[in-house]
Amino acid sequence: MPRPTFTRSLLAPRHWPAWLGVGAIWLIARLPQRALMWLGRRLGALVRRVPSARRRIAAANIALCFPELDAAARAALVDANLRDIGLMLVEFALGWMGSDRRMAAIPTRIEGLEHLEAARAQGKGVLLVGGHFSHLELSARLVSQRIRIAGMYRRMDSAVFEWVVLRARLDYADAMFEKDDIRGTVKYLRGGGTLWYAPDQDMRSKDTVFVPFFGIPAATITATHHLARMSGALVIPFFHRRLPGGQGYALRLGAPLDGFPGTDVETDTARVNACIEQMVREAPEQYLWVHKRFKTRPPGTPAIY
Repeated sequence: MPRPTFTRSLLAPRHWPAWLGVGAIWLIARLPQRALMWLGRRLGALVRRVPSARRRIAAANIALCFPELDAAARAALVDANLRDIGLMLVEFALGWMGSDRRMAAIPTRIEGLEHLEAARAQGKGVLLVGGHFSHLELSARLVSQRIRIAGMYRRMDSAVFEWVVLRARLDYADAMFEKDDIRGTVKYLRGGGTLWYAPDQDMRSKDTVFVPFFGIPAATITATHHLARMSGALVIPFFHRRLPGGQGYALRLGAPLDGFPGTDVETDTARVNACIEQMVREAPEQYLWVHKRFKTRPPGTPAIY
């Protein structure tokens, strides 16, 4: 995939604030690992203390998804999740602009590569299905040290960040496909490629069905079913979590979903949600609860947010 072309228009004064932001991200990515994580924790402490709509969204999601927790336990999980956002900010910086040498020094445990090797031996493409965790960008960069992957993304509003981040991702990824580029994605998978994909956000798309997520009907895009059907790719769950105490990251590829895709799109989409729910339960404080996962509701049901 060609790298994006730099144009002089990106130097216009209206883009200068964005370039300052890029410079700050570059500097953060150069911090020693200990200092980087310290900064992330300090930013997280600030996020936790500041009242915001995101806190209310996280609290609503966690109350819905963990009804077995009492009020104190739910509040503690909300606080932990907001603190995690600080780590997310510095991990994005590291994932985008950290050097290959820096990536190699991060303690990383990867399990389940045999599932990917078996798929390749069959000449199959692979959909690595994961979720929106705070460390998703960094985890994609870390797993790319062992396997070649591509990704799907949404174009950024800032032209500067679109140029910078897409170039950064293409330094380690085979390709980056815009979310509507179905033809390119299917072609890549048919050629035996491995695509990282996270279908766990409410996109308000017409291609959605209501299937359970933590027992709550959630509008979920059906693209996993359709991409697997059109390409013949295997669907492999991709688990990733940050380990406590600076121990690094644990990445795990699960066994391919048996009999996927099936004949029923709702059943397949529910299976994908069940996989992501399992991932979330392993590290609930690291999931992106500040996203309005249940903003689209079944007809006749009240709004949540």
